[in-house]
Amino acid sequence: MSMKIINAAAVFIDNELTKSFSIALDEHSGNIQGIGFCKNLLKKYPDAVQEDWGNLVIVPGSVNAHNHSFQSLLRGIAADRPFLEWRDNSLYKYSSRMRLQDIYTGALFAFTEMMKCGVTTVADFFYLHQFGIESDEAIVQAARDCGIRLVIASTMYDWDGAPSGYVENVATAVERTEKLMKKYSGGMVKVIPAPHSLHAASPDMIKAGHKLAQKYNTPYHIHVAEELFEVEQVKVEHNTTPLAYLDTMGVVDKHMSIIHGVWLDDSEIKTIGNKSAHLIYCPSSNMFLADGITDIPCYLNNDVLIALGSDGACGNNRISVFEEMRMVSILQKAKTCDALCVNYNDSFNMGTTNGATVLDLPIGKIATGCKADFVGISTADFSMQPLTEKGQQFLPNLIYSMQPTAIKRVAVNGQTTVINNTLTNIADKRVLDLVHSTMQHLEKD
Repeated sequence: MSMKIINAAAVFIDNELTKSFSIALDEHSGNIQGIGFCKNLLKKYPDAVQEDWGNLVIVPGSVNAHNHSFQSLLRGIAADRPFLEWRDNSLYKYSSRMRLQDIYTGALFAFTEMMKCGVTTVADFFYLHQFGIESDEAIVQAARDCGIRLVIASTMYDWDGAPSGYVENVATAVERTEKLMKKYSGGMVKVIPAPHSLHAASPDMIKAGHKLAQKYNTPYHIHVAEELFEVEQVKVEHNTTPLAYLDTMGVVDKHMSIIHGVWLDDSEIKTIGNKSAHLIYCPSSNMFLADGITDIPCYLNNDVLIALGSDGACGNNRISVFEEMRMVSILQKAKTCDALCVNYNDSFNMGTTNGATVLDLPIGKIATGCKADFVGISTADFSMQPLTEKGQQFLPNLIYSMQPTAIKRVAVNGQTTVINNTLTNIADKRVLDLVHSTMQHLEKD
């Protein structure tokens, strides 16, 4: 093994500050091998290279469990419009114009921006398939070039009302997704099936995605009840509610993670809990698009595990999971008038360990055997103060007051990807130049 020991002022382990601890990791596998005092780790790994993170506090990298990378190129377009008008005048209008290099640029832009905000793993719910499997490979290349950990939620979409680049028949979607799942079964890239939603994927497509998840024992993701119109549509067409209809298909189980879940009733949420399915919640996106407010206390009361996502950057419009940690708590407090309904520990777990669960990856916490995905926080930043010697305010400040200026370093798989808000694997200017080139292309009539 090629070992590295990272030294810092403190390490945040099991939601507590542990001062003067260091982390030993295997640079080849990216796995954490040990945590403790540096002198003890050096006795075990005398040939290890040491890396000094100075006065920073090392926390687990955040997990963005739901994003659409290409949408970062559409930020600010059709803002402050009703959902369907926003969809038609941003997503549908521009996505068909995107070339393969634009798909790559959108992913690189999204991944680097969120990484600067402390995201170390992202699930990209990706459905621009006008170039077939080459589209997915462009996303993979972008992730490799910037160094982020990637899960492609390979979207299976057969509603013919969408742009043609979104649409595949069931056989094609299964073939493409399964090929990718076999190719990227470990390492820094993972692929899972993602039938889009009840309004954009037929029952056969949804069942096919679920079958792949069962076959390969992976999660699968699906949008459910983001907008009220979806609920009404299912009621009219099937005389039942969305989750109940999915349950009749036999696809509600431990493999399922629903995204949004804004308009489910109590009985549907109870079913999710009973079937050990999960929720991926995108509070800022739901606010920005006027979707409504998901009943998070009801999900928690039914033992539903909740992870966080930013959603796409044209429907949020920020892509920081630390921001979503703050939003989930304060939005639910405002809705319920209950200051205790979602606390800072809940929020932090939703953005870290719970994200690891819904993606089925050994990430989201600093522990032996987990991946070395870290963020270095400066407690000297004004937004992290005041802080007593014992550091009781560290986590509340991290959730409720921290600004991106406090994020000084990011490492993924043990490799540093951001230092002082500057990318290490690719020049910031290179990313911006690519974005500028794509926008010049998209602006052409």
